[in-house]
Amino acid sequence: MSEPTKEQVVEWLGSRSVLEIAALVKELEEKWEVSAAAPVAVAAVAAPAAEEVEEKTEFTVMLLSGGDTKINVIKEIRALTGLGLVEAKNVVEGAPRAVKEGIAKAEAEEMKKRLEAVGGKVELR
Repeated sequence: MSEPTKEQVVEWLGSRSVLEIAALVKELEEKWEVSAAAPVAVAAVAAPAAEEVEEKTEFTVMLLSGGDTKINVIKEIRALTGLGLVEAKNVVEGAPRAVKEGIAKAEAEEMKKRLEAVGGKVELR
């Protein structure tokens, strides 16, 4: 008698009821003194560690809208970035658009606060 192939075993298992398979798993666990639940428990413990998110250190200040006071927002963008009038106007009129990228959290929050104070709608990414 030849040894069954993996495909034959899978096909045979597919033709059985869930109760029959559960009984087979229990019987194999007892015979081999193992637990089918152990690898799942180890994977569940390891998963949260892998999902830990590094704290973000670089932010992008995105102008979503110039609001009703676009002129004030343009002036503030010029003051914050050193852009010329035309470039700052293009940022406001092209919203949503990045105002400044790759900056520290404190600087990004300060920019957001100042732009919102003059009527802009801002998001940090």
